[in-house]
Amino acid sequence: MDDDFDAALRQRYRVLDFFVSGEPLPAFLAGAAALPDPPRAAVVMGGAAARVDAALLDAVPSLGFVFSTGAGVDHIDLAECARRGVAVANSGTVYSTDVADHAVGMIIDVLRRVSAAERFVRSGLWPAQGDYPLGTKLGGKRVGIIGLGNIGSLIAKRLEAFGCIIHYNSRRPRDSVPYKYFFNVHDLALESDVLVVACALNKDTRHIVNKDVLEALGKDGIIINIGRGANVDEAELIRALKEGRIAGAGLDVFENEPKVPAELFSMDNVVMTSHVAVFTSESRSDLWDTTIGSLEAFFSGKPLLRQVLPW
Repeated sequence: MDDDFDAALRQRYRVLDFFVSGEPLPAFLAGAAALPDPPRAAVVMGGAAARVDAALLDAVPSLGFVFSTGAGVDHIDLAECARRGVAVANSGTVYSTDVADHAVGMIIDVLRRVSAAERFVRSGLWPAQGDYPLGTKLGGKRVGIIGLGNIGSLIAKRLEAFGCIIHYNSRRPRDSVPYKYFFNVHDLALESDVLVVACALNKDTRHIVNKDVLEALGKDGIIINIGRGANVDEAELIRALKEGRIAGAGLDVFENEPKVPAELFSMDNVVMTSHVAVFTSESRSDLWDTTIGSLEAFFSGKPLLRQVLPW
């Protein structure tokens, strides 16, 4: 949370900040619930420091609204919120264009070895070792997108401009797009040079990219994950990279953030970023506006801006 946003919140509301408190979460929640005027709304930051489930709602029964600063809601028990009449909203499409841009940037980086070549030059190896090994072009590649939602669609649109052939897998086919639909991710990987993970995380998509999918992608294929870390079986991914069963990876998300497997650090065919695909200075500003606007809508009884569950 930046200082301007914090100040804007405090001008309007009484703010109880878990991160500033230094307390364990149970103690923080108990203290909030014991106040004469306990909190009615919670803002859950995108890293999901707390899971909004029955235990949290039991701890602070005064809550009537939860706003998630992330686009995903896998850290919120929507069924439990619905049962209790707790409204839920999130950031919606605030980040979508930035995530799509980041995904395409990662594809180019992995294929053309941009970051690896930069390290080669910066380390002074060029004069001694000669030219860096060539990468491969993006144009004409078959790109399989797992999750053709808002972000997946924006990625597809950008890749069309490069002359890529787009395939996809989603919960159901979309009549409005010209791309080929695959019923399962394994078959999608068989027909892809690049596999992009852009789906939400739930019980059906946890480890949706597993050993079989990586085998189907093949030794010349690369995987890009801008979805959720647990969409990919990280241990199997590392094994596939070590054994040369896939060509490379671009990872913005990891299974146990901020912990990143040390095996990945020495792999020049892996590009990593610290879950920053969602943020530019512009989108951060838009997010703070959306957060405050959502709180104002809730407290004034108006329709929520980016409603997930009504109130």
